Amino acid sequence: MEMFGDIRVDDYYWLRDDSRSNPKILSYLKAENNYTNQSMSSVKQFEDQLYAEMVARTKEVDDISAPIRRGSYYYYERTLVGKDYKLHCRRHITNDTCPPSVYDVMPTGPEAPAEHVILDGNIKAQGHEHYYIGAFRPSPNNKLIVYAEDTKGDGIYTVYVIDADKGTAIGNPLKGVTSYIEWAGDDALVYITRDEYHRSDKVWSHKLLSDQSSDLCLYHEKDDTFSLDVYASESKQYLFVQSWSYNTQFIMYLDIYKQEGGLMTLTPRIHGIQTKASHSRNHFFIKRTSDEIFNSELVYCPIDNTSETHTLIPHQESVEIDDFQLFSGHLAIYLFENDLPKVIVYSLPQMGEVIGPLQNGRAIDFVDPIYSVYPEESQFSSSILRFYYNSMRTPPSVYDYDMTSGISVLKKIQPVPGGFEPSDYLTERKWAVSTDGTRVPISILYKKNLVKFDGFNPLFMYGYGSYGISIVPGFEAWTFTLVDRGFIYAIAHIRGGEEMGIKWYEDGKLLKKRNTFTDFIACAEYLIENKYGSKEKLCINGGVGNGGLLIGAILNMRPDLFKAAVLDYPFVDVVTSLLDPTIPSTTSEWEELGDPRKEEYYYYIKSYSPVDNVRAQNYPNILVRADFYDTGVLYSEVAKFVAKLRATKTDDNMLLLKCELAKWHFSKSIRFEQMQEDAFTFAFIMKALDMVPPVSS
Repeated sequence: MEMFGDIRVDDYYWLRDDSRSNPKILSYLKAENNYTNQSMSSVKQFEDQLYAEMVARTKEVDDISAPIRRGSYYYYERTLVGKDYKLHCRRHITNDTCPPSVYDVMPTGPEAPAEHVILDGNIKAQGHEHYYIGAFRPSPNNKLIVYAEDTKGDGIYTVYVIDADKGTAIGNPLKGVTSYIEWAGDDALVYITRDEYHRSDKVWSHKLLSDQSSDLCLYHEKDDTFSLDVYASESKQYLFVQSWSYNTQFIMYLDIYKQEGGLMTLTPRIHGIQTKASHSRNHFFIKRTSDEIFNSELVYCPIDNTSETHTLIPHQESVEIDDFQLFSGHLAIYLFENDLPKVIVYSLPQMGEVIGPLQNGRAIDFVDPIYSVYPEESQFSSSILRFYYNSMRTPPSVYDYDMTSGISVLKKIQPVPGGFEPSDYLTERKWAVSTDGTRVPISILYKKNLVKFDGFNPLFMYGYGSYGISIVPGFEAWTFTLVDRGFIYAIAHIRGGEEMGIKWYEDGKLLKKRNTFTDFIACAEYLIENKYGSKEKLCINGGVGNGGLLIGAILNMRPDLFKAAVLDYPFVDVVTSLLDPTIPSTTSEWEELGDPRKEEYYYYIKSYSPVDNVRAQNYPNILVRADFYDTGVLYSEVAKFVAKLRATKTDDNMLLLKCELAKWHFSKSIRFEQMQEDAFTFAFIMKALDMVPPVSS
């Protein structure tokens, strides 16, 4: 392949078959899988033991989610012992005239209103190898339910509307749609479909009981670098259609009481400006980001004059506005400051009074030194903010917070069986210094009585660093399978994410992408230098596209730093894939990594593309995962990366390819199937570290 006078030779291009029907290629992948299974056969018993541990650490009893109040009902999900899928349930609220309180508890028992199972996923899944419910939404009057189901694992959904009480179907299902679907009042839906390249490109309006063929297309996004999303305001009065690329987002809105007017523009399409909107009272509230306002500002405008914007919370260089949540009388702002999340709540002025700028917000206090907090669905007309909280040692928890009194009440915490005690573990925040002097945060978890900081502890390090995705330090039950064996678990918050604000993201994309790799290497060197581990003990992991690109790139750059590496569905043949716009993710990746049809980007991307930089040198032990039916990261580029490594590297370390041949990427619907993958990964890592105990008789 030749471009700009540069010649690239790909000896493994023949591995790509978009029809996925070539028997020669299928045989090749099966042979790779057989080789992997044979190589790991000696630790199969240990792998099974690890899997059993992870299952035991997951609560396998009847359990329910924290009930959420919607109108006259509590809605919740129930899981049953031995069942793979959730039951979607509700109970009537007998005293629904009483204002909500953080102390409210859904009544149970013989005297309580009966539980009504609206949808049982275990029944619906019968006869399907794969089953997944991608959306479940009650209508505003709670009489109907719309849900989207995928029975093939290809991300293409069929949408059903049923009577909430009787379970009977209302009209015919909508076919070939996405799970992006919202109620537009009680008798209409708005949904999104995809084009032939799986890009969300059209938004439709559907009247209940009408035929899908008569649905009205509200908007068609013809620019193939943009995709569509739809979401409802907390007030449920407006739907927002967001057209987005990686650096530009603009918004249209639909007034559900005036649907005949169609979509109206709220924020225009301006390159480099990103917006998110919601509604309360007679104003729209808009989070706005640009090159100058890189950490976002919050503005508001009257509904009848959307061009008249006023600043509510101004831009700050040291604090990023990550998200916001509106109520009839309050506003909750989710911030990031020095890579730590904060939640500030404000009281909104009375109707008719001037709104902002807002001052004297109240911060919610959290106990862990590093943690994660996210907004959960809350009741718009109440003063109760519901949020999701966890840390690397604190299991997922749901709290209700009274924004008037400042009182927090724990509503649900995920139980962790087996005598788990959070106080047995410590979390830390450390900072590495990258090659350009940038300080890079690292989140660390370990068990107090197993770590001596003498360099002899095994070390497991994770990174991602793309799309502005913040890898916040949260509770992952699987980490304790490692940590309880003396591992130190570390997350490198490298540039390309948005942990330190939008500039953190901007400094890890396009022609600054190599910062992502040098940051990760700097974090590894810091941990080794400070005796958290050693080169002989350091194992690394990244995946799902660009996280795998991260690991692939640094394996070529500094293979000497690591003992083992796991790449899950990695984007490794970057130049070739970005030159092919028929791959669904290619056009959007041009805004993340650059367009190699331009000479400057071609050579820059080629300088780190994992496939293009494999060379004759020693590499650590490597496990690579692929998915035969993945349309985002093609199995062929993963397979050719492994093939080129095997033909080129100069060591005898393990190099294994594990290719899923049956299911689509992200199609995991069985509750414990992911644990089986994790158990295999950990068995591989501990085999590489010679930590597998002797096989028992």
